[in-house]
Amino acid sequence: MAEAESGTSGGVLKFDLGILGGGQLARMSIQAAQRMGLRCLSLDPDAQSPAAQIAPSVRGQLDDPEALAQVVGQARHITLENEFIRAADLSKTLEIAGREESCLVPGIAPMAIIQDKLLQRRAYAQAGVPTPGAVDLVELLANPSLLPLPVVLKARFGGYDGKGTRYARTSDEFLKQTADLGDGTGWLAEEFVPFSRELAAMVFVGDQTGAFPTVETVQANHVCDLVFPCDTDASAIAIAAVEAVGGKGLFGVELFQHQDGSLSINEMAPRPHNTGHYSLDWGATSQFEQHVRLAMGFPVDPHPRGCPMAMANLLGVAGDFDLREATTRALSVKGAHVHWYGKPEMRAGRKMGHINAPTKELAAEARELFFVSS
Repeated sequence: MAEAESGTSGGVLKFDLGILGGGQLARMSIQAAQRMGLRCLSLDPDAQSPAAQIAPSVRGQLDDPEALAQVVGQARHITLENEFIRAADLSKTLEIAGREESCLVPGIAPMAIIQDKLLQRRAYAQAGVPTPGAVDLVELLANPSLLPLPVVLKARFGGYDGKGTRYARTSDEFLKQTADLGDGTGWLAEEFVPFSRELAAMVFVGDQTGAFPTVETVQANHVCDLVFPCDTDASAIAIAAVEAVGGKGLFGVELFQHQDGSLSINEMAPRPHNTGHYSLDWGATSQFEQHVRLAMGFPVDPHPRGCPMAMANLLGVAGDFDLREATTRALSVKGAHVHWYGKPEMRAGRKMGHINAPTKELAAEARELFFVSS
């Protein structure tokens, strides 16, 4: 797709929806929007980003308010693909583009809380939502009695898929892990949770509030590996967590289930989420359509429910790879659906696509066939 014109539009909003980010989440959101006849614009540093392949895009850095303003100044409604654009940059962007905050979903205040994992924890605790105890690492280094071992050390900003996460089970491990963190600025320490399994739910807050069905998730090397229906309903606590940060829009909420069956919040993301990809093929409103409805101010689907569907991530592999042959093999599994994101470069461990299928066993089988060596 050709790049959109640079600069703001001088008051003429040429696009219905602008998405800050151009990866697979933006791509699948744009596909949902295009089915509704909406004109979309994305921003990404890569001219061949997944979103840029299917709709106009602006090439620019996501930490540059001037680049962000090129999208904000041309689209009637604005949303985000990730939670890493600093709230201060978003405020400056709106000022540059001459736009009100009401055009942006989610708002700046919830973004500021979600971006800082320690502020997230404090918001949940203040609202009475169960979540692991957490303290600023600077404070813990000065007073080790604030939080007993074992602990998890996390970067307060920017970490995902295990990046920016360290574990300290003993005093020696704690000293080793913190040795290169200076005075601990920018890090938090939180209670280690010996959970029995991990769950997730997509929460929506718009003209109505609700949640997609709760799913169980399995991680591999800190990356979501499998997602499938489960027998627990975590909607109430997931919704309470979003309300605790003042959220509006679509949120992927990750939870821990403990040995006694109780639940606590791990963290959330203010956008479509890996754990909601199954909804593309369950025969009802997908998380991406709901995301677009929320961003546009359209009525939401108050009770999104479809057929049981599981998801297996497709992570990049080294060596030769033939996408058409891989897809042929995967689609030989009954009920399998292949979603490929169109990323121009495959790297080992990179999220390249996913497979949906009616059960976790079928999804895993289709993925195994997908990566069989030709």
